[in-house]
Amino acid sequence: MNTILITSVVLYLLGTLGLGVWAGTRIKNTADFAVAGRSLPLIMVITTTFATWFGAETVMGIPARFVQGGLNGLVEDPFGAGTCLILVGLFFAARLYKLNLLTIGDYYRARYGKGIEVFCSVAIILSYLGWVAAQITALGLVFSVLTGGAMSETAGMIVGTLAVLIYVVVGGFLAVAITDFIQMIVLVVGMSIIAVFSSQLAGGTDNVLHMIQQKDLWNFLPQAKFTDVVFFIGAAITMMLGSIPQQDVYQRVMSAKDAPTARTGAVIGGASYILFAFVPMFIVACAVIVMGNEAMDLAKSDYQRVLPTFVMTRMPLVMQILFFGALLSAIKSTSSATLLAPSTSFTENILKNLRPGMSDRQQLLAMRVTIVVFAALVLAYAVAMKGTSIYELVSSAYQVTLVGAFVPLVMGLYWKRATTQGAVLSLVFGIATWILFFPQITSLGEAFPGQLAGLLAAFAGMIVGSLLPQVLKNRHEPHKTAGRVDGSTAAG
Repeated sequence: MNTILITSVVLYLLGTLGLGVWAGTRIKNTADFAVAGRSLPLIMVITTTFATWFGAETVMGIPARFVQGGLNGLVEDPFGAGTCLILVGLFFAARLYKLNLLTIGDYYRARYGKGIEVFCSVAIILSYLGWVAAQITALGLVFSVLTGGAMSETAGMIVGTLAVLIYVVVGGFLAVAITDFIQMIVLVVGMSIIAVFSSQLAGGTDNVLHMIQQKDLWNFLPQAKFTDVVFFIGAAITMMLGSIPQQDVYQRVMSAKDAPTARTGAVIGGASYILFAFVPMFIVACAVIVMGNEAMDLAKSDYQRVLPTFVMTRMPLVMQILFFGALLSAIKSTSSATLLAPSTSFTENILKNLRPGMSDRQQLLAMRVTIVVFAALVLAYAVAMKGTSIYELVSSAYQVTLVGAFVPLVMGLYWKRATTQGAVLSLVFGIATWILFFPQITSLGEAFPGQLAGLLAAFAGMIVGSLLPQVLKNRHEPHKTAGRVDGSTAAG
């Protein structure tokens, strides 16, 4: 057990806690707590949107999948995830910002009514379970590796959850934004230095790129077969579109000081995420050269330990400190926002419907209590799911919002004829179709991705549900009008 390394990590954790407590002194109301008072400058919007996705799976999950199967296995994340933020900036940020709403659930209420608000909010909240559990699982792994196994992964999960929970409960999204800014600097600098050092260990960048080329790891597109293509598309849209109606994305974009800042920050943040996700991929490629079969065996059997093992066994202390600082920055930045987002949605879009008339002070307290309760539930879930890969926990989280919440959002913003009936039918068609493709129910999912089928059904439901009542009404009204005209003529 390296005392200097552990001490450095503990001091870093205490520093972020201090920032969170300081941010808490500036929280005056729910807007401050939920969206940082809509006051963040461009640089902080970029760092906080970039931090949306740069978590445990980006550092430990994506690189291992890359060295095993190339870019083709990464269409969902980072490519789909980063494109999500770019699409949010280009098509959603400015329109949603002008509405001045606290949560994405508020939009569903304003556009379709309370029923759709509650249903979509529940779907959004549930989708966070796997996402936050992945970050907590990674925290447990980090603390276990740091202490040489002296601290179990379960104990590490508890300690890591508490470390994040304190500054989120005290400082809200303002604390998240400030710590994101610091943590992303640590992440970018730390991972970049480690990439340079790893390249030297592997015999230079040219040697690493040659190995990647030799193993055909740059291959991105699927084979020209119907099944391969549709599953490729299904994987791509899961996070690309399914993450758009998410409260953490909404909070980070809506915390900007104005609409142009919200739009630009999301686009730059998304593009930066895709580009910088290649850095940990490059480092693991270096590990494959340096460690040989040991790295590939770990990538297949326990991929989450590839990078930590490489750093701990082949790098000096200063690189270890940089790596764990960067890794903890990535995990904490993601877990903090994903703890706050569902708690905010629950209080604003569910609890307020159960307890109307809550004061702003009561709502602020409810948000903080909900964060603690949600953290406890996620911790229990993470412990129960221990052994499940981080990448699987993350990738399964967004299918429910893709087939349920995405279509009512995009059609509500861009199609004036969208109605509440259309939104209801969209939810029913989308989710029912998605469930029908579960392997426990039918074998349809072997031939076609359930999330893509659910999305197509959701669009069909929105169009049919919105247009059919209008068509029937228009057919009925001419007869009524004709009757009135005939009657008046006869009377005349």
